[in-house]
Amino acid sequence: MVEPAAQPRWRRMVVPLAALVAAAGTARLGVWQLDRAAQKTALFQAHQAQAALPPLAQSALPSDAPLPSQLLFRRVRLAGQWLAERTVYLDNRQMNGRPGFFVITPLLIANDDAVLVQRGWLPRDPAVRTHIVPPPTPQGRVEVEGSIVPGAARLFEFDSAASGPIRQNLDIDRYARETGLHLRPLLVLQAGGDTAEGLRREWLPAVLDVSMHYGYALQWFSLSALVTGLYVWFQLIRPRLRRTH
Repeated sequence: MVEPAAQPRWRRMVVPLAALVAAAGTARLGVWQLDRAAQKTALFQAHQAQAALPPLAQSALPSDAPLPSQLLFRRVRLAGQWLAERTVYLDNRQMNGRPGFFVITPLLIANDDAVLVQRGWLPRDPAVRTHIVPPPTPQGRVEVEGSIVPGAARLFEFDSAASGPIRQNLDIDRYARETGLHLRPLLVLQAGGDTAEGLRREWLPAVLDVSMHYGYALQWFSLSALVTGLYVWFQLIRPRLRRTH
């Protein structure tokens, strides 16, 4: 009986190494998905805990220093006057799958001292994407309650999209220099339901859904187990079975 030829040395080294890299890599991706789920869970729990605390007075807001972590997601009550002429519309923002704009207006709380407030979301005109009917802005002194966040979520942009009433992102420091206002280093997401002005306010999820990450993790772990199983069968078990027959 002729014995099968021995495998080349390079193949005996490459196959185990490739299997190890594939199994370890897919397992690491599974762990990464579990980490993402844990991060979202921790963020959601932090938001829930902070939102349950009593609202802050605007005197407790930081002036120039970076936003302290203990103020993140805290509710705050503000009183001041809207600077409607300084309203900015952040483009390409979606709500419930519909494209539109985030409406951000500075609230003047003292002389040249203002807080940026994300007042709501407007749907995009399906015919002319840059056509916006400014929502009515109350005149005089108003009171606003909302949640503190570091700033509006950023999207990819070109330099040309960084200025004007309609823009992709809003950098607080740059906007302060642009307007000459002293802006507090934070953004307030105005609370309350949908408004008569056509603004919608569904800023934060009411429930936490991390099932997508657990599903991806299961897929990656399954692929890692498959690679390991195939290697064990074809490189260890099957050759031994052949030698015994």
